[in-house]
Amino acid sequence: MDEGEATELLAFLSRDTRLDLKGQATEYILGLTGNAEGRRFLASRADFLQALVTLTSDLSLAIVKDSFHSLINLSADPAVHESLIRGTPLLLVLLKNLLDPKYMFADQICTLLSNLSREEDTCQQVFQAIQKEGIGLAKLVEILCTEGYNQNASLHYLAPFLSNLTQLPETRQFIVDRDRCVIQRLLPFIQYKGSTVRRGGVIAILRNCCFESSCHEWLLSDDVDLLAFLLLPLAGPEELSEEEMERLPLDLQYLPEDKKREDDPDIRKMLIEAIMLLTATKVGRQVVKEKGAYLILREFYSWEKEPDVRIACEKLIQVLIGDEPEAGMENLMEVTIPTAVEERLRSLDMEEQRSVKEEQMQRAVEALNEEQRTEQADKSVTEGLER
Repeated sequence: MDEGEATELLAFLSRDTRLDLKGQATEYILGLTGNAEGRRFLASRADFLQALVTLTSDLSLAIVKDSFHSLINLSADPAVHESLIRGTPLLLVLLKNLLDPKYMFADQICTLLSNLSREEDTCQQVFQAIQKEGIGLAKLVEILCTEGYNQNASLHYLAPFLSNLTQLPETRQFIVDRDRCVIQRLLPFIQYKGSTVRRGGVIAILRNCCFESSCHEWLLSDDVDLLAFLLLPLAGPEELSEEEMERLPLDLQYLPEDKKREDDPDIRKMLIEAIMLLTATKVGRQVVKEKGAYLILREFYSWEKEPDVRIACEKLIQVLIGDEPEAGMENLMEVTIPTAVEERLRSLDMEEQRSVKEEQMQRAVEALNEEQRTEQADKSVTEGLER
């Protein structure tokens, strides 16, 4: 597109343009955002980005929808984040409308904010905008925890947005603040059945907060009881002996015969990762062991089929049944790993990942072969009936 064509197209991206022409222009822009070359062009043109932001308040819902979809496609590309954030008032527009309980495109806003906050640099900018506009994390948590806050949107993607913000220590400190009871409000969403996105986002928030090793004792105390909440989705209906049952927290004892485990493998892995983080400190390991986590994980490991989840579970079990670290190395988050050891661990991790991919590929091939055998059998039956 030369400069003359760009200028002509830009003229149609105005709220005052005739609706049919404006619609054709936004459809064309939406098409541009579908490929890397088009995104690069738009990222270099602050005037086009500004026009898209302006059109999110157009009188035509179709125009608003196309504009938001274009911005979402652009925000999916990290290379465009800086242009969107610094070159337009996008964050101001998004945050203002997110608070409106009747705004029809709040789900698109949550998706945009989630995309824009994935990278640490732009995540910091988003966080600063939240503070600058006087919204604050408390309001975002309130909206997330108020089901039905918006009459026209589910707001499920607000959870992944907040989980992205927890890569910042400021956000983690806010959530684990003992006087705010934020983390206690989030815990019930570990079992939220209405949306995998919301459930997974909340679990990601809790997992990231487990990096705050100074809070492990409090997180595992009766004030929060985080371990029981993390273990419950991993527990199944298996029967344990009376002696083993008594070692478990009350909420994990005598579960019903129809008890189902978390059905999303990514979420199961995050739950295990959160428990693993809690075992990084001596007090954390002691509590996790004393509360019988091994018993739940033992049965879970026998049930789990996903290779990468099994590997994560195996590592956690090894920590629980292994010996305590040497004196001075009790807090694994503060241990300095020698370069040679770190390189060796990285190499082992890469080998592990290759093994997982090979196993997944083998399972996919076996499933395809089984499907082909079934189709061939059905075909043989059909041919026999025809004869």
